[in-house]
Amino acid sequence: MDTYTTVKNRILSLCEERKITINKLSTEAGVSPSTIKNILYGKSVNPGIVTIKMICDALEITLGEFFSTKEFNDLEQEIK
Repeated sequence: MDTYTTVKNRILSLCEERKITINKLSTEAGVSPSTIKNILYGKSVNPGIVTIKMICDALEITLGEFFSTKEFNDLEQEIK
């Protein structure tokens, strides 16, 4: 799995766990719905860390918690 897909899946998983919609997440995070949808639908394959931090704040988790998963730990090196 690549980094983009792992980020996308993590956002979707966290929303599902918390039973919130993408629109509610965008409102809580203070980012436009199109920003989050662009991440989820592949138009933004390299979201900025500030955007991810805002999403984490809305989900009430730290950046460390966001990235501390088996999927992120198992990612292969991007630069070879």
